[in-house]
Amino acid sequence: MRLGNLPVPKEAVEVIEEQDISELYPPQEEAIKAGALDGKNLVLASPTASGKTLIAELCAIKHVTEQDGKVIYLTPLRALASEKYREFKKYSRLRKRSGTRVRVAISTGDYDSSDPWLEAADIIITTNEKTDSLLRHKARWMGDVTLVIADEVHVLNDVDRGPTLEVILTRLLEFNPKAQILALSATVRNAEEIAEWLKAGSITTEWRPIKLVEGVCLHNTAEFNDGSSIKIGGDYGDSVLNLVAYTVKQNGQALVFAETRKKAVSYAKKIANAVKKLLSRPEKRSLKTVSDRILAAGERTRVSDLLAKLVQLGVAFHHAGLSASHRKVVEDAFRAGKIKVTAATPTLAYGVNLPARMVIISSYKRYVPGYGRYPISVLDFKQMSGRAGRPRYDNVGEALLIASTSDEQDYLMESYVFSKPEKLWSKLAVERVLRSHVLASIASGFAHSEQGLYDFFEKTFYAYQYGSKNIRPIVAKILEFLYKEGMVNLDGKRLFATDFGRRISELYIDPLSGVIIRDGLYNRADSLTDLSFLHMVCHTPDVAPKYYPRRREMDGLNVFVGAHRGEFMFEVPEEWTDSVVYEEFLGEVKCAFVLESWINEVSEDNIIERFSVQSGDLFRLTETVKWLLYASHELCRLFGHKDLLAKTSALERRVKSGIKAELLPLVGLRGIGRVRGRALFNAGFRTIKSLKHASIGQLTDIPMIGPQVAKKIKEQVGGLVRSDEWERLRREVGEGQKQISEY
Repeated sequence: MRLGNLPVPKEAVEVIEEQDISELYPPQEEAIKAGALDGKNLVLASPTASGKTLIAELCAIKHVTEQDGKVIYLTPLRALASEKYREFKKYSRLRKRSGTRVRVAISTGDYDSSDPWLEAADIIITTNEKTDSLLRHKARWMGDVTLVIADEVHVLNDVDRGPTLEVILTRLLEFNPKAQILALSATVRNAEEIAEWLKAGSITTEWRPIKLVEGVCLHNTAEFNDGSSIKIGGDYGDSVLNLVAYTVKQNGQALVFAETRKKAVSYAKKIANAVKKLLSRPEKRSLKTVSDRILAAGERTRVSDLLAKLVQLGVAFHHAGLSASHRKVVEDAFRAGKIKVTAATPTLAYGVNLPARMVIISSYKRYVPGYGRYPISVLDFKQMSGRAGRPRYDNVGEALLIASTSDEQDYLMESYVFSKPEKLWSKLAVERVLRSHVLASIASGFAHSEQGLYDFFEKTFYAYQYGSKNIRPIVAKILEFLYKEGMVNLDGKRLFATDFGRRISELYIDPLSGVIIRDGLYNRADSLTDLSFLHMVCHTPDVAPKYYPRRREMDGLNVFVGAHRGEFMFEVPEEWTDSVVYEEFLGEVKCAFVLESWINEVSEDNIIERFSVQSGDLFRLTETVKWLLYASHELCRLFGHKDLLAKTSALERRVKSGIKAELLPLVGLRGIGRVRGRALFNAGFRTIKSLKHASIGQLTDIPMIGPQVAKKIKEQVGGLVRSDEWERLRREVGEGQKQISEY
């Protein structure tokens, strides 16, 4: 079926054809025949790179340009939302029937806002959590949504992210019963069951534009499920290294999935020694540029230095411990074919699109808390293997597990290669994840009585799979907790949220976290310090996982607790009464200790070295704690703790920037972070007023303050600058393109 024959605007077809696409793939053609462009609900389960996103784009454009509709595109990850936003932006030049251009927007942050500006957007790309937040804030424009696209719908199977997607789909179906639902995934065994729940049709296909062969490598021979086999050869004594060298020699790229972050880095080091010999001089020059970009992105640490060094050799590692800026550099360079091999943890398989000629799964086991090393699911294997095969570059994609014996090879072939992925099962009925959704259902007006609450949750996927009566006892238990803690109340049969409950729901934190913060603010500590507040928020379930202490850290943390015992808002548990509870407490203390070091301007590199906490982990911790401190500030306002408002507000800003209080006025300026702020302060510029009277020459003499940054500072603070200084600055800005990127 040709694009030009589809019932979509000609201008949209022209935009798509610019991507060298003129005909539909078989799964896309099936989706069209199933009524995707006629407003029919549809679950489309087809492999990676089979064209699911194009169907979503066609449906979205039809809704917006022909029906004056509004589209919301749901993704499980911010990185994926950014990727989809870039893909949809190409349609911004199209016009609607009214003559105005199609407006594409993205919203993934600030959970305490209804984002009214989104009302003007036609296509909104967002995360599941942000959509949940928008529903809690009763965003008016939600009622105008005519198409809901749920990407990566297999996330329903994930205990952390699945319940949120399940609840928002349930709410959107109830809120907009006439809206079209388009659910997409690469790996769904029970697509028909999900479709029945969503009142949708379903398409499941194995078709891919590039043939995928899966198999197992034993020693230097790889056997595939199509009956073919290849001799790898190689002199490295390691199947992974031999496979990598084999792939790169054929001008291919490889993804190596490792069991842990540590092993991903270890593999990257080993692989680099093999790959560096296979690089041409032009490739080395290109990789040097990528390496420089890594060093210029964010604060330099031992981790970033190692990554930059390996990238120069054509290899990278990728895991959640890296900063977002470093992950993006790696992803962009890998897509461009510059980086030859990336060693990653399995989280990459559920994230951004990063295809490779060969996918190597170095271990089929993962560490599961409480179980030890445990075999991965077939679903996880299929997600990883689905990354094999680069469209327009490869004729075939190869995915291989590694075996050490013939018996293990047979086991892997039977258990993974020739097996179907497991069915998706709802994970909604877990008390810690359901708590927030029960409260939100009441606070947002989706349920006005206890029976109404049961009725709502009986429309979920969990109730569809397990029966409507099975979710009632869990909802009832949570409702009792919310009533006891003063978050909901009853007026006859009418169920409503109190001011406390409504605010907790809007702040998008666990109700139990709200209770802990409320009690901490009332209890106070004998000596109220930064540590008091930092530990209070680290004591909440929203800070997870905790940084559990290593054996070598125990003595130091015990000493730290003894020195600061009077600063905790909660009673310190006794070590010998309950060792498990005490160890959990030390995990909270370690988190607070890390944060205290951060706001006292200890370098990121020193924090990584001292606490074994990596850049990405530190970023996520500071982001979570910053939000919890904001929530604490709002609860201080709600409960009348006026004396704590300034303290919580300042601490939130300090955690955001990693600074001492004295730098707060300076880091309020755009382009000034902890490093430049400290440089300005040490040079004597400690207030906005002092910067206003500074000359351009004085500012550019300060380390890390080049002409571009100096110009930005003066533009923000005002003050007179002589014309000859501006002219000199203009020349320096024109020549200063090699300046270190802003912190």
